[in-house]
Parts: sequence; C-alpha cells; structure tokens
Amino acid sequence: MKKKTSIILTITHIAAVAFGFAAGIYALPILIAPPAPSVIEVQAVSAQPAYSAVFIRDLEGSDAFHWGEGRVALSKGSIAFMGKLAPGPDYKLYLSPEFAETEAEFNRLKPSMVLIGEVKTFENFIVKVSPNIDLAAYNTVVVWCETFGEFITAAKYK
Repeated sequence: MKKKTSIILTITHIAAVAFGFAAGIYALPILIAPPAPSVIEVQAVSAQPAYSAVFIRDLEGSDAFHWGEGRVALSKGSIAFMGKLAPGPDYKLYLSPEFAETEAEFNRLKPSMVLIGEVKTFENFIVKVSPNIDLAAYNTVVVWCETFGEFITAAKYK
C-alpha cells in the first residue's frame, strides 16, 4: 500500500471514530432520558407559582448546542418547566442570587448558588425543591451542564 493511501485511510478512520464518539455523547442523553412530564402534570405543579420566568434561546452564553426556551414556575415544593432544552448530559438546576448568562458569570457566582437537582428530560421537567431552600433568597434559575462546564440557559424570576 502506498504511503499516501495509508495516511488518507488513517486520517479518515480517525475522523470517523471522532465523529461517532461525538454523536454518541450527543445522542446518549436523549436515548436514556426518562419520559418527560406531560403538559397536564407541569400545569398542575405550576398552577400557583410563587415566581415565574421565561428561558429565552438567545442569551449571551447560549449557542446552537446549549439553549433553553420556555416558561419556568417556582413554588415552595418544586420548580416546573414547560418548554424545550437542547439535549445534553448531566444537566443541573441551580438558583443564583444574581443573573448569570455566561460560563464565566456562572463560575464566578457558583459558590453563592444552591443546587436544586438534576434535569433529566429535555422537554418539560419538574424538579423537587428541598423545604429548607428559600426561593426569595435568590433571583435566577440556571440550567448548567456539569460534565462539560457548559452554560445552557437562565431566567431571572424577581
């Protein structure tokens, strides 16, 4: 086999493996995600929220692969979201005392944030809130990808 052919085959095989690995990282969370709560379930939980806000898609830290859009309702026992998030692994829901819309802002504020729980679905979610968490002590809800340190979305609720 010619040297040039060997080099081309090596490069194309490495590219194919890299593409497959990246596609797997993107697809796996979608494949293993539990069923999303129904619209009726989300509406029931968010019927009388203490606070509400809207995730918008075009925040400074969001991009084509990291975004969220929809309405989030915060109540004493839960945070409910009706909308869509870009799929990804290891999403966490945080409350922040200040609005953050970039990775740098999130990392700066993370010590003052409280972790609420995991977000395992990408269309609608309901996350239970511990009774000892005071929603009034914060003003922003943030979705963050813990594994890759990626900002997904945020909304200021007060």
